[in-house]
Amino acid sequence: MNPVDLAIVVAYLAAMPIIGVLVGRRQKSANDYFVGERSMPWWAVTLSVVATETSTLTVISTPGLVFGSAFLFLQVAFGYIVGRTIAAFVLLPKYFKGNYVSAYEFLGKRFGRGLQGTASVTFVVTRLLAEGLRLFAGAIPIKVILDHYGIHTAYWHIVVLLTALTVVYAFVGGIKSVIWVDVIQWSLYVLGAIGAVIFLATKLPDGWTTIAADQGRFKLTDFTSNLLTQPYAFLCAVIGGAFLSMASHGADQLIVGRLLSCRNLRDSQRALIGSSIVVFAQFALFLVVGAMLWVYTGGKAGKTAMDIAAGKGAPDDVFPNFIVNELPVGLAGLLIAGILASTMGALASALNALSTSTIADLYQRFTKKNVEDSKLLRHGRMWTLIWAVVFAAFASLFTDSKDPVIQQGLGIVGYTYGALLGSFFLGLMIKRARQADAIVAFACSVVGMAFIILFVKFDKATAAIHIQFGANTKSLVALATFWYTLLGVVITLVVGGLMALRHRTPDPNTLETEPPQEEAAVS
Repeated sequence: MNPVDLAIVVAYLAAMPIIGVLVGRRQKSANDYFVGERSMPWWAVTLSVVATETSTLTVISTPGLVFGSAFLFLQVAFGYIVGRTIAAFVLLPKYFKGNYVSAYEFLGKRFGRGLQGTASVTFVVTRLLAEGLRLFAGAIPIKVILDHYGIHTAYWHIVVLLTALTVVYAFVGGIKSVIWVDVIQWSLYVLGAIGAVIFLATKLPDGWTTIAADQGRFKLTDFTSNLLTQPYAFLCAVIGGAFLSMASHGADQLIVGRLLSCRNLRDSQRALIGSSIVVFAQFALFLVVGAMLWVYTGGKAGKTAMDIAAGKGAPDDVFPNFIVNELPVGLAGLLIAGILASTMGALASALNALSTSTIADLYQRFTKKNVEDSKLLRHGRMWTLIWAVVFAAFASLFTDSKDPVIQQGLGIVGYTYGALLGSFFLGLMIKRARQADAIVAFACSVVGMAFIILFVKFDKATAAIHIQFGANTKSLVALATFWYTLLGVVITLVVGGLMALRHRTPDPNTLETEPPQEEAAVS
């Protein structure tokens, strides 16, 4: 490996834990550890949210989308703007009014501790699957890059190293460290992408945009594809993207925890809506890189070593192959560090979110004790360390990178997001619904979505529905993934709404006032 590139990567790996510890080393309380005493500037939270939702696979795979679906993914990103705007004005006010540190505390206040615990456990399991597998998936391109430079190592070595470096600042500094390091990490991979654009611009012929446009590489919308089975059909992408974003950024503690660290509701709304605009621009940037790579390679991704290592199609590997083989010294190191940054940023956010949810939704609620603040802080740090070990162990179990469970794990939120978001809507919209109604509706949504995802297929020609229990045939395809969250929400509302008809009066919990902020504890 070139000494300059190696120095950049090593400097990054050494600097992130140090910066994180320096920023957050003086934790005063559990409230400081979990929500930064609600003192974080909204613009930093905006960038932290974007860094949290950006994984290694996002960075390396988005440019490859241009080879198959042009710029159609921006339809989904537009749906993100719609969904996050709705979440900002419907869900965030409830969290700030209750002075919560966890999104699921709202469910506990509205329905009871049973649903709060159910939602929290669901979040924990979902994050373990999604983030653990994402951590392993993030090690795949890193290993291939290291192998290319003659540095041969096992996947679990990379997983353990990344986890150890990340947990240092997440353990010591809590949410403050996570947010400020996220800002640096976001800047790193975006600067790397901009550098790739500048470099490619010097290599492409004049009029490259016309070449790409003539071949449909800048296509933005799709109004002709099947709405049920094609994820980039316009209504599927926009509506599905909106509900997916409402769930991920309004009902998932991974993101909500960052938003609750803002100084007030207005700043939190700015951060959430701002993140949708930034992520739209970020996707556009990576898609521009993809369009330039399409012209640069003549529209042929080629067969690379990454195909064999990752078991994926070549378009997913165009960008990392370009980084390894084509970029000049220095810029290659910057982008490799950016790939590491996206993995560490997502992991740090998951560790903090899981620690917060474990303490606020499970430990503090079900022990029913008035625990002193210093003890909560110790427990918060302890659970950060515990979840780091669990993540590293879970991700290290996977040694066969061709196993399709990786991609299935990354889409695991399809099983649960509808139930989570639907529970919030059930509490807001159906006043008669009680805790038992909500728990039954939650369970029906998770089970129903599992059945739909695994067994419900559609005929490509007629769009007729088939229940497929055996091996799938080429003529049958699954429901487009962007519909999963909306469908899960519908199931939750229908089941919960029907069960609520048993009651003649509103749930007494809906008549209670939210606790004033000065009386609220850590929870």
